[in-house]
Amino acid sequence: MEGSTALKAGPSGRRVLDSAVVRFAGDSGDGMQLTGSQFTLSTALAGNDLATFPDFPAEIRAPVGTTFGVSAFQINFGARVIKTSGDDLDVLVAMNPAALKVDLPELKSGGLLIIDSGSFNERNFTKAGYSADPRQDGSLGDYRIVEVDMSQMTQDALKDSGLTKKEALRCKNMWALGLVYWMFGRQRKPTQDWLTSKFAKRPEIATANIAALNAGHAFGETAEMGEDLAAFSIPAAKIAPGLYRNITGAEALSWGLVAGASGADLKLVFCSYPITPASSLLHTLAGLKNHGVVTFQAEDEIAAVCAAIGASYAGGVGVTSSSGPGVALKTEAVGLAISAELPLVIVNSQRAGPSTGMPTKTEQSDLYQSVFGRNGDSPLVVLAARSPADCFDVAIEAVRLATKYMTPVILLSDGYIANAAEPWALPDADALPRFPVAFETETEGFHPFKRDPETLARVWAVPGTPGLEHRIGGIEKASNSGNISYDADNHQLMTNLRRDKVLGIAKDVPPQQLEQGGTDDRLVLVGWGSTYGPISRAVDNLREEGLPVAHLHLRHIWPLARNLGELLAGFEQIVVPEMNDGQLVTLLRSEFLVPAEGLNKVTGKPFKIVEIEAAVRARLEA
Repeated sequence: MEGSTALKAGPSGRRVLDSAVVRFAGDSGDGMQLTGSQFTLSTALAGNDLATFPDFPAEIRAPVGTTFGVSAFQINFGARVIKTSGDDLDVLVAMNPAALKVDLPELKSGGLLIIDSGSFNERNFTKAGYSADPRQDGSLGDYRIVEVDMSQMTQDALKDSGLTKKEALRCKNMWALGLVYWMFGRQRKPTQDWLTSKFAKRPEIATANIAALNAGHAFGETAEMGEDLAAFSIPAAKIAPGLYRNITGAEALSWGLVAGASGADLKLVFCSYPITPASSLLHTLAGLKNHGVVTFQAEDEIAAVCAAIGASYAGGVGVTSSSGPGVALKTEAVGLAISAELPLVIVNSQRAGPSTGMPTKTEQSDLYQSVFGRNGDSPLVVLAARSPADCFDVAIEAVRLATKYMTPVILLSDGYIANAAEPWALPDADALPRFPVAFETETEGFHPFKRDPETLARVWAVPGTPGLEHRIGGIEKASNSGNISYDADNHQLMTNLRRDKVLGIAKDVPPQQLEQGGTDDRLVLVGWGSTYGPISRAVDNLREEGLPVAHLHLRHIWPLARNLGELLAGFEQIVVPEMNDGQLVTLLRSEFLVPAEGLNKVTGKPFKIVEIEAAVRARLEA
């Protein structure tokens, strides 16, 4: 599993760990996401590899102190390669009883529990659903507990700040952060600089937060709480040299789309409608206008996708994004793009379904929808990103395939990938893929469904080009003129052409490779999307034990790689971990007639490494 291991005491007297998993949890108004993001920044600057998992409530403002309003931020960081946000917690910082109730099950036995005792009162126990004080009923006996009245200590530290009591209490997240900074030997200056910049127009707020941060740090230095509050040290990770920055999946997708449009020599036009957890993509791209990005917030999902189709018709890269419910609304217009054979990128940040489901929770719920979910025979390309950093490369690939083959491409992300973060090595901009689009210029013999004989892509004629006047649309067109056609043979021909064009893309993608292991292993774990991290770490651990386990991970969901069936046929057992009820496993069975088995989870949370390890052992022992 991916968690901490004490190695030895370092020269400073701190206990040296190879990794640790820390979660900050509190009310949605306690600033847990901000606290976690600042700890992430400090950890990245310390040279550790890391992965994060923001977890926040679906309600905009749930009742204060209730379990419905708990917001949390988890980070796994270490001196080795980190592939997941961690299984069990080493440290849980609980700012109120509700946070304790929601997140305590994730804390490992013997883990460190830090609670704000100032918020542990009868009123908050009732709000959280406790019938008695959990500190007194023995339920916390398996943990090392540090009780600190953070609320009072924050007020004491800010008694001369001039802030009201309410304003001062808003700084207690910085007090907690200062304490955890001391625990792990983190530098405060990056956070101090950030606070000074963020509250430049309210310097008294910046000063108060910095004072709270320093007070929490000073408490750790002077409290002398022994083993209950041990100081730890985690050395820098050994990672490839280069310039790195912390990146979320939404940021990587945004920059990848910009890089893809640049590689195609086209303008990026992003048309979207806000929906959780996809909205962050619109937020990021709206700030990139200086890179030639046009963003348009439409009045609804249908308007958004239709506007993106219009942008592609006009000679740009039309991109739209949503989550499963919004993609459902876009479906008819996606069929229009398939019929008109226009490039279109649809980013789906998947969340738990059906209908509105659990808006802030992650799931791999939309593979069926992406591959099959349109009326008629309407094939398109489906890609899946495996991690926040991988979103950059997959976004470039989506633009490349969409423009080369004149087809819509669905790019699958999910709530975990979109919001999670990891270090990303900045690429050499001059080495990024280039695939300039060649618009049709030849007027002689032109019609809109004239095709490239190799790719079967139709020509792309920009409206307004003299001599290339034409019409396209959702009603079937004649293959040799572009005129409306109800001819049966023509419909068969056009359906076959669109199918063969998309299936032919398999020749333009790399052969499927195994991530780990070989075909001489007995069992292969086949994954896609954000299951990459837990599968990869589980296979690492299992192979260290000598078990015959391999790992195969798909980026191209449709069409599937040409060699995939042959590769899978070499294994006795095929297990497909998915955060759904068995969608990829159905696709693999239908395409290759292999005895694939599902390992399915729909809890709204990513797989734990131990869950995958246990499932593999059970199958190998059967």
